[in-house]
Amino acid sequence: MGFKDSRTSSATQKGKTPPPDDTHQEAAYLKALGESQTPVSVKLMDGDVFQGWIEYYDRRMIRLTREGAPNLFIFKHEIAYISEDAVSKPRSEKIVSSRNLPIRKK
Repeated sequence: MGFKDSRTSSATQKGKTPPPDDTHQEAAYLKALGESQTPVSVKLMDGDVFQGWIEYYDRRMIRLTREGAPNLFIFKHEIAYISEDAVSKPRSEKIVSSRNLPIRKK
């Protein structure tokens, strides 16, 4: 039983290129989350979880805006993952009271 030559990988033998390490979609995703003010949970490498929405981001950090708590600037290298929270309505919608609506008679 012989060993394969370590200088050639299975990807080069089959003619396939390996998948990219980065898809370059991070900025587009963070932009979409910020524009829609989608509620998110941010889990840090140390296990802490913070909830809010992403108001600003750049190459190195995000700004997490929270209700009833101070806003946070979080370095991206400290983030384990970001997940969208399940909420039925975005923050920007206003709740309309049914008392102010006209009554429609048929």
